Amino acid sequence: MDNNRYILNELNKGIKMGMDSISNVSEKVQDDRFKQDLKYQYDEYNKILNEVNDELTHYDDFPKEINPVQKAMGWMGVEMNTMMDKSNSKIAELMIQGTNMGIIEGVKLLNQNPDADEEVKNVLNEFIKFQENTVEQLKKYL
Repeated sequence: MDNNRYILNELNKGIKMGMDSISNVSEKVQDDRFKQDLKYQYDEYNKILNEVNDELTHYDDFPKEINPVQKAMGWMGVEMNTMMDKSNSKIAELMIQGTNMGIIEGVKLLNQNPDADEEVKNVLNEFIKFQENTVEQLKKYL
């Protein structure tokens, strides 16, 4: 049972970090098609976040907020990495790097918690699959 809470809280954190990253880079994107793709990704993250939060209620838990220091560091990272280059390619590269970290963490959670409840595994697999699709979607902007 504790593993399920842990997985869901880690997913919650990863999804919120992804959503914050999209919010941070969206204002720098000039290309309308890229903005639409980012909005789609944000909306999909939000759908999965709602599933995670629904699952958390089954374990008498509630979603945690991201540490403000982590949020600030994410924002500063985007600012520093796009100071000289705000091109689609640079922004896509940053987003792919962050998304790949999410994939790695998701797969580790899945592999290290084989006894997790099926519903939790399903949400985790949905998150991983979405992240993999996101990387493929972002590659066209490199």
